[in-house]
Amino acid sequence: MNYQETMEFIGRANKFGSVLGLDNIRELLRRLNNPQDRLKIVHIAGTNGKGSILAFLASVFKEQGYEAGRYVSPASFCYEERFRINDQIISKDDLCFYMEKIKKASEEMVRDGKEHPTVFEMETALSFLYFLDKKVDVVLLETGLGGRLDATNVITKPLCTVIASIGFDHTQYLGSTIKEIAGEKAGIIKEGCPVISYFNNAEANGMITEKAKQKHSPVTFTDPERLVIFSESLDGAEFSYVCTDGTEYRNMVIGLLGRHQIYNAVTALEVLQILKNSYLFLQDSIRDGLRNAVWDGRLQRISAVPAVFCDGAHNPDGAQSLLQFLEKNFTNKKIIYIMGVLSDKDYLKMLKIMSPMSNEIYTVTPESDRALPAKELAEAARPFYNCVTAGGSLRECYQKVRNHCGQDDVIVVFGTLSFLKELRG
Repeated sequence: MNYQETMEFIGRANKFGSVLGLDNIRELLRRLNNPQDRLKIVHIAGTNGKGSILAFLASVFKEQGYEAGRYVSPASFCYEERFRINDQIISKDDLCFYMEKIKKASEEMVRDGKEHPTVFEMETALSFLYFLDKKVDVVLLETGLGGRLDATNVITKPLCTVIASIGFDHTQYLGSTIKEIAGEKAGIIKEGCPVISYFNNAEANGMITEKAKQKHSPVTFTDPERLVIFSESLDGAEFSYVCTDGTEYRNMVIGLLGRHQIYNAVTALEVLQILKNSYLFLQDSIRDGLRNAVWDGRLQRISAVPAVFCDGAHNPDGAQSLLQFLEKNFTNKKIIYIMGVLSDKDYLKMLKIMSPMSNEIYTVTPESDRALPAKELAEAARPFYNCVTAGGSLRECYQKVRNHCGQDDVIVVFGTLSFLKELRG
């Protein structure tokens, strides 16, 4: 297949939707000779922060001279970004080559009376094939939805499993309580494999501990008592942390913004302590890796005057982290929100959480079949904001707000991970 044919094949496969379960991905990978069994994998699940933790880890691996493969979804700018080795995304030729293999195996499955793989299952299989052929040193693998029944959970013996921040999202699939959601996320824990977890609330931590015990897996939680934060600014943060094994990291600097990114960096440090059993990491590589880590669309400053931030916050916990950042840095500034969401998100709670820092909000419709119409979001926003405007496209609305705001004002664009691509056009 050429590139156009490949993208058309992927587009047609979208009709198979999203299906939780492992039978189909196991069958697809069996027909591809189970490439995942020959890879060294770090597997992560969680509601928020998965990508940021892996961005820190990938940056450290790169600084140390290793090649780290990452399968990232959704992508910010182009489809090929989903598959990357260090900073290099897959070429169009390679994408076509490996998707051809996936297409052949998928068609054989259908001929044998089995279900056609979903797009996520196909992409997961492609990432394993691609990373195996490229002989990466490690695969940093992120779940798509949940954990226990997510296609990435087909792997059987990762180097370690990581649980990021847990909150409410996809409750129609994962459960309506933190305990239920944590149980689904902790479903990636494998027999005897070390577990490293972000320090969540007692309910989530208890479930993670229980699942780890069932699998005879040692579990390490990040410890806020071992963390000292020296500074937080619009340029990043500086902190020191003592890992649970006693290793000290002093005066570490990160460029990713927000208190939650400090906690994500600390989680990455605990993961690195486990990975030292398999890899060499010098202190300087760890320090440089954390400082140089980049993760597009996560509280990213895209303009200084006026200050403009784009954040992928798309659930209540993400909104809470964004609000905390604004409260710390812009308490005496006029803040204008531009928000758009997918219809299955808890946008009412997000609107309420964000309301203390702004009276003015513009709503837009994201570029997605699942998007909530801007007018509907505007109606939902009226009880919380004095000035509500339903806009058109994000780029039109953004330009309008920029033209009318003052140089000292702050514009915050949030609600979905797709907005950075739309802004940069």
